[in-house]
Amino acid sequence: MDYQQKLAEKLTILNERGSGVLIRMNYIKKTCADPKLRLSLLNDKSMETAIKYINKKFPNIDFRGNIQNLNSIQRQKSEVLAATTSYYDSFLDVIEFRDHVYELLNTIDACQCFFDIAINFDFTKNYLDLIITYTSVIITLSRIDDKKALVGMFNCAHEMTNGSSDPSYPRLGQMFVEYEHPLKKLTEEFGPHTKSVTAALLSLRMVYPRRNLPAEQWRSAQLLSLLSAPATMLDPACCDTMACEYLSMEVMERWIIIGFLLCHSSLNVNQASQELWKMALRSGLFLILTRDEVLNIHKVSEDLFINIKGYNKRVADIKECREHALLNSGAMHRERREFLRGALKELYKVLEDEPGLLGPKALFVFMALSFSRDEVLWLVRHSENMPKIKTPEDYVDNQMAELLFHMEKLRGLMSKYNYVVQRYHVQYLAQFDAMVLNDTIQNMYVCPEEESVLLTSFVSTLSALSIKQVENKEEFDFRAIRLDWLRLQAYTSVNKAPLPLREYTDLAKVMNLIQFHTRMVDSAEDLLQETSEVSILGFYPRVFEKMFCQSSEDINMKRYLMAFPIACSHFSQCGHPLCPEETEAMEKRSLRLCVTFLEQIAKQTSSIVLDICAEQCNLNDQLQPRHCAEAISAARHRKQKKPVQKKGEVQKEKPGAESMRKDRIVVTNVDKMHLILTELCSSYSLCSDFVVFDHIVVPTEFLISHLETRLSEIIVRMANYNQTTQEIARPSDLLAALRAYTASLHCLSSYINVDITRLVKNVLLQQTQPLDSRGGQTITTIFTTWYLESLLRQASNSLIVHCPTMHCFINTATDNEPSFRAEEFSDISELQSLAELIGPYGLKFLSENLMWHITSQVSELKKLVRENMDVLVQMRNNFDKPEEMANLKKRLTGEKWIETWM
Repeated sequence: MDYQQKLAEKLTILNERGSGVLIRMNYIKKTCADPKLRLSLLNDKSMETAIKYINKKFPNIDFRGNIQNLNSIQRQKSEVLAATTSYYDSFLDVIEFRDHVYELLNTIDACQCFFDIAINFDFTKNYLDLIITYTSVIITLSRIDDKKALVGMFNCAHEMTNGSSDPSYPRLGQMFVEYEHPLKKLTEEFGPHTKSVTAALLSLRMVYPRRNLPAEQWRSAQLLSLLSAPATMLDPACCDTMACEYLSMEVMERWIIIGFLLCHSSLNVNQASQELWKMALRSGLFLILTRDEVLNIHKVSEDLFINIKGYNKRVADIKECREHALLNSGAMHRERREFLRGALKELYKVLEDEPGLLGPKALFVFMALSFSRDEVLWLVRHSENMPKIKTPEDYVDNQMAELLFHMEKLRGLMSKYNYVVQRYHVQYLAQFDAMVLNDTIQNMYVCPEEESVLLTSFVSTLSALSIKQVENKEEFDFRAIRLDWLRLQAYTSVNKAPLPLREYTDLAKVMNLIQFHTRMVDSAEDLLQETSEVSILGFYPRVFEKMFCQSSEDINMKRYLMAFPIACSHFSQCGHPLCPEETEAMEKRSLRLCVTFLEQIAKQTSSIVLDICAEQCNLNDQLQPRHCAEAISAARHRKQKKPVQKKGEVQKEKPGAESMRKDRIVVTNVDKMHLILTELCSSYSLCSDFVVFDHIVVPTEFLISHLETRLSEIIVRMANYNQTTQEIARPSDLLAALRAYTASLHCLSSYINVDITRLVKNVLLQQTQPLDSRGGQTITTIFTTWYLESLLRQASNSLIVHCPTMHCFINTATDNEPSFRAEEFSDISELQSLAELIGPYGLKFLSENLMWHITSQVSELKKLVRENMDVLVQMRNNFDKPEEMANLKKRLTGEKWIETWM
């Protein structure tokens, strides 16, 4: 009979279904609360009267007698029906889920099942998970403001369309009314289940207190350290409660607090229940129901117990625990995070150096990840709902980047050396676990047929494993074994079971160990996801961005900043098929956060790189020939033994003086910039690329893009073009500065793998065009404009003439001081520099523009000559007759054009 109850299968299916229903309810709540996402019908002015009437009369709405209040729905009944159907169906899912949950809970009570997290771990965990998921669904449902309006509008439209109400409407309406105060109703419903729930929760008293320790005790016990006992470094890390070692603290606290809220009578009669409950209440102030939906545990508990007779002591306990949590929990969790940062770093360094240790010490990795994840989740939910306390700094962590970084490193290490872990555990399963299990079965004095078949199949499956399967890269799948073990737990945990598991604890220990080892072989990635995914950060974008900003302000945290965008890759794992709309919204949010973080890191890195380049450019500029006049003058003075400089007159330092230091402790600005650059570039070493919702993200591409944009702007700025005064840098000076920048940029290649040559070529190629890729000015445009408007115009005015001897243009002698020296922009070396800067495309553009202007002017002159041909011929013949010349000159046309042109 017990075999036919299918307890294991029902628990598995209902937990999966419950997770989807919970996520769906949360999404509906968020949609109804957001004016942008809210159903348009709920915001429609014409629907206000109908919605008010429905909310007032719900669930007993007279759809026929008060038709005047529902006219707006009558007019749009098809639209209302189409818009509210998905919501209505989602609420029906809650009823269906509720019915199945209570049916299963009643069956479990009837079977008088035995629960112990250390023995039948999976059975107990699934049982407690189901209770908490169901409670979370009901609490979230009660928080949906528009649920009555949505259901009432659907049923109204349904009746107007079909002539009758939906058959499920009465039950749905009754459920909404019953759960107006959800916990009060839930405690009544869970009264009959108190014995089973309490037994399951009390099994945590051997696990939860051991895990809920302050950092000082972790430190004194050298938790997670492989170096504390070198002699046992190769021994496999195992214990009687393997799965409990990496079980989330947050999950256990949720079980304890919500479990004892539902079955509170045990708090008055059982001292152990009371102690466990108080310990959980002291650990924090909020619990996550789902996503960013939280439960204020002390307030909710107090509000429930204050109305129950005889619970004054429990209310006093709640107040005492709340004060303790306010005073101590923030500091305790801060110390834990501080400890974990060091512990994870040490663990990673040891395992990176000796990856073979990942086989025997894999448990340490999952424990470290689980502990760290718990602390991240605790800080996130408390930062968003921070209480008013005297020490708010306990709820702020500007070193969160380091913890996330080491978590990612450990995840990466496990994925990279998965082959090592597989190889080790396949041998362990075949050559040790199978034998121990077989011996355990042989020593059992009773073993019914059904249980015997399962246990025998376990031994035969494990014994058949070989190292060649790993070498041949065969796919392993032990899900059947794990499900059969869950079935076996259910069969052997019922009252009067032929094989009572509580009497065969050795079998439970061996099977729990085997289950962990099988997961190491076929689903290590799933276990990594379970123990280290931080998708909750995606639902707290404000806190997430704040953490990034705080970490980026600390110079020691810059090397860990890449952990933030990579954390966005976790967010794709939190979706559920029952709520695809949430997945779409999450994808957009994840990509936005990821791009924001990468842009900020790239911006900081490119700024530092270009600041170093600017400094090197300035130093290089000091070595230019034009700066040597002072040194030559000083040397000449020394030879002529002229008077020394007066006191107080500062002697100018020679180039290179900045590199002369007597003490290495003296840190220059360039040293600081190189240190920051080293830190920032270290963050890029975390990974070359990662995936966020099917989008491949390459962090270095963001850096290259930023450098390309900034370098283009800098090159244009270094040209120093002033359109008003027509000042501009000499091509040779700009080329020298550009070479200094390029040489300095190449130092970035020694930090991270980026193609600087390609970057510089792209930028310089854009500078050979009239406009760059962003539509901005380029040096080609600037120099073309300057040569046309300054040099060519002055040449046209005869202020500048060509000197064949010097192979350049020179200024002619005038009363006014020239605005620039023509030879500095037109000699061979300058034109060679210009050609190198703007390239063949730029030269083509420049020559075409110059030739167009020159030919335009020549064409105009030829036109004038044709118009005045007769007069000009006469002037040539009469050039020695002044009077005749004066008369002929008056006959010339186009004089105004020549004056304008000149």
